[in-house]
Amino acid sequence: MIILVDYNLTGYIVLFQGTLVAGGWLDLLPIRFITLKEAGLDADTSDRVIWKFAQSHQLPFTLNC
Repeated sequence: MIILVDYNLTGYIVLFQGTLVAGGWLDLLPIRFITLKEAGLDADTSDRVIWKFAQSHQLPFTLNC
């Protein structure tokens, strides 16, 4: 599973991914987090464009509320 990460959450995802690794969860469920940059999107991309991108690529999306 690939999850698109909002640019505001990049640091938190690193910590969360470390927790998943330490708990052995990634051995059970392969999860890959990608940043907007890795997805080819700029950090200032509008929420609407990010949402449409995530929808069209069937990517779950984390966001900062």
